[in-house]
Amino acid sequence: MSDRSQSLLAIRPLIASAILTDQMSSDEYFQNDTLRPIIKMQNDLLVAAFANYIVKHKNSFHELALQKRIDFIENAIQKDIKFRNALKGMVIGQFTVEEYDTYITNSSALNKRMMNMVIKRLQDQIQLFEKSVMALH
Repeated sequence: MSDRSQSLLAIRPLIASAILTDQMSSDEYFQNDTLRPIIKMQNDLLVAAFANYIVKHKNSFHELALQKRIDFIENAIQKDIKFRNALKGMVIGQFTVEEYDTYITNSSALNKRMMNMVIKRLQDQIQLFEKSVMALH
């Protein structure tokens, strides 16, 4: 294993609730072993990227009711290809070469899992995107 791989693995948070078994699919295993720790580690960057996305879209997010804000997050990530690719890059850039080799064998399904996890994480932290909170950063 390269120094880069060892360094990346060393800084990742451990997720005690992440279950890894031989019975789960390879995609689910990759999700729990690789994606979850990386997305958790990259949380602040993902939040900052979405906060910037709100600003770039004229703060229309702030005029929406709660359910519409939740939908806005999902639509931004699913329909704005450039934004989605930027978020994917923030996650994929933290892969080891070995993980990247695994990822490319089923990237389509893993991308879907990855983006669903990012959507859920941002939706669960929706309070961070209030105007008053964003003004503090």
